[in-house]
Amino acid sequence: MAAANPAKTLQDEMTCPLCLEYFNDPVFLDCDHSYCRACITQCWGGLTADVSCPQCRQTFPQGNLRPNRQLRSIVDAARALRLLAGREPAAERLCEKHQEPLKLFCREDEIPICVMCDRSKGHRAHTVIPAEEAAEEFQGRLQAHLKTLRVKRQKLLGLKVSREKTSQEYLKWTQAERQKIVAEFQQLRQFLEEQERLLLAQLQKLDEMIAKAGTDTVTKLSEQISHLSERIRELEGTCQKPASEFLQDVRSTLSRCEKGQAQQPEEMAPELEKRVHGFSRKVIALSETLREFKANVTLDPDTAHPQLVLSGDGKRVRLGNTRQPRPDTPERFDSEPCVLGREGFTSGRHYWEVEVGDGQYWALGVARQSVSRKGRISLRPKEGIWAVGWWWDQFRALTDPATPLPLSPPRRIRVCLDCDWGLVTFIDAAAKAPIFTFPPGSLPGQSIRPWIWVGWGTNTELRLSS
Repeated sequence: MAAANPAKTLQDEMTCPLCLEYFNDPVFLDCDHSYCRACITQCWGGLTADVSCPQCRQTFPQGNLRPNRQLRSIVDAARALRLLAGREPAAERLCEKHQEPLKLFCREDEIPICVMCDRSKGHRAHTVIPAEEAAEEFQGRLQAHLKTLRVKRQKLLGLKVSREKTSQEYLKWTQAERQKIVAEFQQLRQFLEEQERLLLAQLQKLDEMIAKAGTDTVTKLSEQISHLSERIRELEGTCQKPASEFLQDVRSTLSRCEKGQAQQPEEMAPELEKRVHGFSRKVIALSETLREFKANVTLDPDTAHPQLVLSGDGKRVRLGNTRQPRPDTPERFDSEPCVLGREGFTSGRHYWEVEVGDGQYWALGVARQSVSRKGRISLRPKEGIWAVGWWWDQFRALTDPATPLPLSPPRRIRVCLDCDWGLVTFIDAAAKAPIFTFPPGSLPGQSIRPWIWVGWGTNTELRLSS
């Protein structure tokens, strides 16, 4: 199908996608897209390796710029035709009323007029000057606007290159950080393998945020550059018109120039930079504190429900047949068959394992120090409990509402607590496979203790691994 506007299509083919002007020393890349040599060199910031095409984003191992001689010949011919067309005399415009040449200009009405109009009653009291003199005056004003627009466009081009370079630097930084994380986690065993996956997932989110921020910024800059280029071409075309035609719409042209001011683009989000630096500090801290985080957890008899039976070493718990004579202290659970670990954690990373065997009606995880001990409590995060459990033949995470887990409960579960990031992860200790994770920020910034619940009417015994 033929193009709707062949002239515009030809114009677009001879225009550099970066500066939106006629190509100057055009070169083409391995993907066959063409640019001005200076424009693409500036866009790449002097890089010769790992460069990409601004249009299709295809990456090249090195900046191989090949001269596009055929395109240069076409552009040179177009420039010559444009100059030739500018030298051809234009037909002189006549006054519609008197059919006389429009050789004068009325300052009050800001329109070109003829000699007969000047003598008429409508213009007799007005200030009238020669059209050529008026054209020179307005040419000066429009040229000033053109200069301002060109300066703004140049600044936007520089900003576009700067923002693209910043985005690429951030992405390279995330790649380097990813390599550091992988190297550090090679020194750790089961618990740190899960931490590696969590950190890499968060780093991927940073990748997406950085790429989106860079893309959004460049898109906005490109739109403003395109708008300014269109305005510049419009004004350049207006300035080349004969005086009588040029002055016909000069008032509205100036008005559009004065109103259409480009807005300064927003800086890349400060929150993004804060997250990048915050993540970097966490990686550095991880490198300085690499060690085994296994905690020697024992159960606290002062918190155990009176019907729970604890072993002497505090490593096993089961439900007894009767309530034991224990003092009803504020620390003790009096309604739910729960018990807390002696140890409270406020910082760092820790893990412990609980053997559940073939038991039924149990739950395990962590609870905040201030968890309610009296009366009926909801085994949910809003009550300060983060756990997984098994009852009614269903394995679930105790979220609100509960989240069914698509697997059977393992015989031994590892509880991984990260106080610094406020998250807890449950892992199948035998298969080394993640079960469920309460996301970062779920846990409060206070002491967190191991927690176990044993369901009523069962002989289930849970054991803490040594």
